[in-house]
Amino acid sequence: MNIIIVGNGKVGASLTKQLAKEGHDVVVIDKNPKVIEETVNDFDVMGIVGNGASYDIQKQAGVEKADLLIAVTQMDELNMLCCLLAKKMGCRHSIARVRTPEYSKQLDFMRAGFGISVLVNPEFEAANEIARILRFPSAIKLEPFAGGRVELAEIAIAEGNELIGKPVHIIHEKYRVRVLVCAVKRGDEAIIPNGDFIIKKGDRIYVTASRPELVSFMKSLRLYRSRTDRVMIAGGGKVGFYLARQLTDSGHTVKILEKDEARALELSEALPQAEILYGDATDREFLEEQGLAVQDAFVALMGRDEENAIISMYAAAQKVSKVVTKANRMSTDVLGSIGLESVISAKELATDRILSYVRALHNSEGTGVRTLYRIVDGKAEALEFVVPGDFAYNGITFRDLRLKRNLIIVCIIRHNKVIFPRGNDCMEPGDTIVVVTSVENLRTLADIVE
Repeated sequence: MNIIIVGNGKVGASLTKQLAKEGHDVVVIDKNPKVIEETVNDFDVMGIVGNGASYDIQKQAGVEKADLLIAVTQMDELNMLCCLLAKKMGCRHSIARVRTPEYSKQLDFMRAGFGISVLVNPEFEAANEIARILRFPSAIKLEPFAGGRVELAEIAIAEGNELIGKPVHIIHEKYRVRVLVCAVKRGDEAIIPNGDFIIKKGDRIYVTASRPELVSFMKSLRLYRSRTDRVMIAGGGKVGFYLARQLTDSGHTVKILEKDEARALELSEALPQAEILYGDATDREFLEEQGLAVQDAFVALMGRDEENAIISMYAAAQKVSKVVTKANRMSTDVLGSIGLESVISAKELATDRILSYVRALHNSEGTGVRTLYRIVDGKAEALEFVVPGDFAYNGITFRDLRLKRNLIIVCIIRHNKVIFPRGNDCMEPGDTIVVVTSVENLRTLADIVE
């Protein structure tokens, strides 16, 4: 595909790297000559220095023949203008990053009015992800597939866990639950396990199951935690605002700690159901005065990763049962390596959503990716496909299919029923198939077969 990326900041750079790696023809536009020079040197892409909302610059980038323009500059209005101009000049599809909370209620209107295919709000995506984690705090992370019928949960195997030293196949035999271990993070390695794989202390396992089965499994392991009711949020920025609004609407008791007095006043007016406290969340005495120790969850959303890491470790030391940390610059892998459990990156979430849309566009046979999540710190992917009626491998049992190595079909959703496939099962038209793999650049359902 011919793709133009306007703005090469955190999200733009991540998209450039991945899309170039997948073989797309990418043109990057940025006002900073040094950024363009580094990007062109590092990746097989074309770079243009200039304003992405300029007719001449977009013309130079070949927008009239482009399949997609992605605008991810720091300015919402500029992103929307880039997409509007691109649409008028003949670009087929466009994606704009829009972060301003005031625009959140009119996204549908702006999408239709500007002809934008997708509007992505990284901070809103991050708030949604954190809210999902807080609704099921037993898992480090939780991703929904097939309209929420199946969950992909990340679970830490700490000392004392009864799965240590046991093979994967024992889970069904011992606990009588329909869960499947589809990936394991061991050190820096991503493993797609078979039934004989032995679980070790320190592993992070990724399991798929329906929500009831997942709850039953966590209770069997004595890892289940009830829903968080009292939540303390450190940092009242965009993510904090979106998260507090979601949590208060669903009945949570929310405290926001904000060290900027003017921002604290804004939040108190915008979020009347939340308790807004003016003060520095990195101050131990302030945290204790505000009742950190009696909170069910603590969410670190400060501007600096170092501050988020320190206060998250302190909250964990105070026995807060669920701690979530936002990563701004550092990778989730780095913060996870120092003992932080649930680490969220708005940049990575936005990148994943855009990549999922790009892959769906790229597919011309109707077998493209519907949902995509990068797991195991980006070393593996969980993908959701819908099986078309004319798919070449329909009706062929999985035993007779030569699936690629390091790939597992974790479940089939057929007529709202979740099936964990065995050798005699097969794909049928209309099925939803969820696949986990460490194979790179899996774009269509046909790619799962050798």
